[in-house]
Amino acid sequence: MGSSALSQRVSPGTLSRRVGPGTPMAHAGRRPALRPRLLRELEVDATVHPRGQPHLSAASGLVCAFGRVYVVADDELHLGVFHDHHSPGALHRIAAGRLPLGQSARKKRKPDLETLLLLPPGRAGWHGGAALLALGSGSTPRRDRAMVVPLDGAGEPLAGQVRALDLAPLYAPLRAALGGINIEGALWHRDQFVLLQRGGDGERGTNATLHFELAETLAWLTGAAHVAPRLREVRPCDLGRVRGVAYGYTDAAALPAHCGGGFLFTAVAEASGDNVADGACVGSALGRIDARGRVAWMRPLHGAPKVEGLDLRPDPVSVSTGALGVHRLQICLVTDADDPACPSQLLQLVDLVA
Repeated sequence: MGSSALSQRVSPGTLSRRVGPGTPMAHAGRRPALRPRLLRELEVDATVHPRGQPHLSAASGLVCAFGRVYVVADDELHLGVFHDHHSPGALHRIAAGRLPLGQSARKKRKPDLETLLLLPPGRAGWHGGAALLALGSGSTPRRDRAMVVPLDGAGEPLAGQVRALDLAPLYAPLRAALGGINIEGALWHRDQFVLLQRGGDGERGTNATLHFELAETLAWLTGAAHVAPRLREVRPCDLGRVRGVAYGYTDAAALPAHCGGGFLFTAVAEASGDNVADGACVGSALGRIDARGRVAWMRPLHGAPKVEGLDLRPDPVSVSTGALGVHRLQICLVTDADDPACPSQLLQLVDLVA
């Protein structure tokens, strides 16, 4: 499956005919800044952390479910699970092996798990339960790996049942067609599975959403199909710039149908010229893509935290007024400070109107 049917059906030549028009967007600084509040730092027990850290320091993917907060960090082989606002989180191993302790060597060897999402319960292959899917970024072939983490009925990870998935049949044709990839987010949206390609300055290229059929994707993820899902559409998106640095996608979460559909996304303006090197974060923002695939709005985050994970829940007190629905959201974010000495943070935005 190395070349797969995907590469045969969507070659670089045919891909251009599937690319929709770009969506230009003025930078987020023209709108009032959102002020997320700190819920907690992502502390863990230092005695069980592979590097002896008392915290996760590079949180990159987030799911809030079952009364828990699940976090993957892009330089770890463990899933962090947090049960409340104060207790240290538990670490659950989701990949075998050991990573180097030194920051530079660790960066070269890490799986770069950038995306975490909840697989819907009741799908074939999950034995009627839910599961988490952690996706590598694909920014190098070493990072073409995913982890499926089954959960028990209470939402606890099932030890010893994590399944590794080789993403090369999915990612290699994308990399060849797009000239390089850096997958930073994923979501289920109606009948589609959507990956977010992070763009930015230099070799980062253009932000884009990559669209696949949901049924094909789930069949492949569960092992029911042996051919990777076929790329259906690529939608480039210009998110604008701040202080001369282009914004790039970092995560996304689907909006419920009663909020009008589409999805929210996070983006950061990071001053680095390629998909691997880190750089100074000069801006961060939250935005919305509407049901038609257009950028509806984009607002900066006060203090420019480097947000890399996003999850949302509708507020139960949301109300509708006449023909205009007013739907408020509770949004959680996690940060990556690019410094092992600095703990990642769990942030919250409350009462945001979708």
